[in-house]
Amino acid sequence: MQTFYSHGKLLLSAEYAVLDGALALALPTKFGQSLEIETTPNQKIVWKSITNKGIVWFETECIVDTSLKISSKDSSDIALRLVQILEAIQRLNPAHFKADEGLSISSTLEFPENWGLGSSSTLITNLAAWAKVDPFKLLELTFGGSGFDIACAQQDSAILYQLEKGKPSIQPVEFSPSFSESLFFVHRNQKQNSREGIAAYKSLTADTSLDFSELNSLTLDLLNCSDLNSFESLIETHERYISTLLQQPPLKEVLFSDYKGAVKSLGAWGGDFFLATGNPADMAYFKSKGYATVVPFSDMIL
Repeated sequence: MQTFYSHGKLLLSAEYAVLDGALALALPTKFGQSLEIETTPNQKIVWKSITNKGIVWFETECIVDTSLKISSKDSSDIALRLVQILEAIQRLNPAHFKADEGLSISSTLEFPENWGLGSSSTLITNLAAWAKVDPFKLLELTFGGSGFDIACAQQDSAILYQLEKGKPSIQPVEFSPSFSESLFFVHRNQKQNSREGIAAYKSLTADTSLDFSELNSLTLDLLNCSDLNSFESLIETHERYISTLLQQPPLKEVLFSDYKGAVKSLGAWGGDFFLATGNPADMAYFKSKGYATVVPFSDMIL
């Protein structure tokens, strides 16, 4: 049996703008996804996706015929997406699949799927490692996106990530602020579709000349910030910047205007986790509003 593992991710700065070359600060998480693969003699790819509770939530069988064409009798969106990924692997490494060999594959999440920590990116990274292909090329042929999540998947520290002429630049950095006990990740009880968010962003910026020098400076300031008050001020400035870019009001303005700390969206606006500053007692504010999942920085970030 072969086993592979990738970390989840959270994007602390430059959400959306990272697609167009802005400098982003991204954090790998302690939660990830594992992949176990065994060869079998039955000429089928038997796939199981398992939740963090150990429950099989999706399973299917794919056939690899003598011409190495991959197909599935299952016509669900998830099965079709899986076939797309396997076909992309076949394109990138034509010698990988064998017509006389089957596979039993299990993919297991360590976090609830609706947390938005990268169920797709960790899967792509694991499969790329198994197939010995470039994970960024596999991403390009399947889900698309900036690739920051792929970069996080195999890191054990924070990274500065930037697309330079379309190619990923990854710089490992240390992000362990002295005020980390005042940082909490709160789940919005809903998952945002990243592809839809990206499409909306692209429609807004298609005819715009983008200069991210201010945003790049904000990313570096967030990385190097040494006190909570300054960090909160940087968060608020960053939220206003992205708000203007997306033509959407900041999260705090919409839902938490009476909260005394700072609030920052992470990744795709409208879902998944957001960052809140405060102390453990302050988190009762969010729980009273129905946001029961609150994870301290030390429990979330690798």
